[in-house]
Amino acid sequence: MRGPSLVVLAGPTGVGKTSAAIAFAEAVGAEIVCADSRTLYRGMDIGTAKPTARDRARVPHHLLDIARPDQVVTLADYQRLARRAIDVIRGRGRLPLLVGGSGLHIRAVVDGPEIPPAEPDWNLRETLEAEERAGGPGLLHGRLREVDPAAAARIHPSNLRRIIRALEVHAKTGIPISVLQRANEPPSHPAGRGSVAMIALVVDRARLYDRIHRRIDEQLAAGLVEEVRALVGARYPKTLPALQGVGYKELIPYVEGSLSLEESTVLIRRNTRRYAKRQLTWFRNDARYRWLDVADDPPDAVAARIHAMIWI
Repeated sequence: MRGPSLVVLAGPTGVGKTSAAIAFAEAVGAEIVCADSRTLYRGMDIGTAKPTARDRARVPHHLLDIARPDQVVTLADYQRLARRAIDVIRGRGRLPLLVGGSGLHIRAVVDGPEIPPAEPDWNLRETLEAEERAGGPGLLHGRLREVDPAAAARIHPSNLRRIIRALEVHAKTGIPISVLQRANEPPSHPAGRGSVAMIALVVDRARLYDRIHRRIDEQLAAGLVEEVRALVGARYPKTLPALQGVGYKELIPYVEGSLSLEESTVLIRRNTRRYAKRQLTWFRNDARYRWLDVADDPPDAVAARIHAMIWI
């Protein structure tokens, strides 16, 4: 029986995607295309739980370390690069495995939506951020409801970065971002040359939160503070999208001396849990995902179960 032409392995942060993906890729001769908005950037290894050099030696990984933190990789950039990587992998007769926790990046590859053409306008973004601070939480989300109710319904009121991007696109193009993002099926669409198998890993909430907390402790022990200090020392603006990721934005105040390490750690734990919940909500809203409860299974066992779900 012929298998899929693309396998998607998704799930919340801390569920064990990386180890399961590597075990599965080794077993079936796949190469991994990373679907993450932070592992794209160099110098951000510990806080993004980036695959290690040993991991990459076991299985080829694509779209890691492709830009500096101050080089913004847009969703359109990612979509183009991911499609190219998938074509290269298929050209070698191997299976592309799209792995990550960013539902938006996965959707950009699988559904091929038209990405808004507006380039980032940093002055406008700073102005909008200042207006939100002055007017209070919810100001910009209310404004987005007026110009693009469909986008406002999809974007959480606390997700200021996506709200500002939607307002920016509308300001630059005059077209709601929800209209521009409607899916099309271009000839180069990855799913256009075969089926796509979409698997989401999950574990019960207590296990997931325990794994999240343990991983944060491990990251701190591995030098996460020093990694953030190096980024701050390199004078990268802390408003950069790359530095707005969980684990970085909470430690910058500690590095700058305005929070204690204990306070920053509490924030990292809380925000990582919240991020995991948002990820789960995103994936549960897509009926194409087949769910796999990994429990406490080792990576090889999870990989075998993924294989059984795809090739029955």
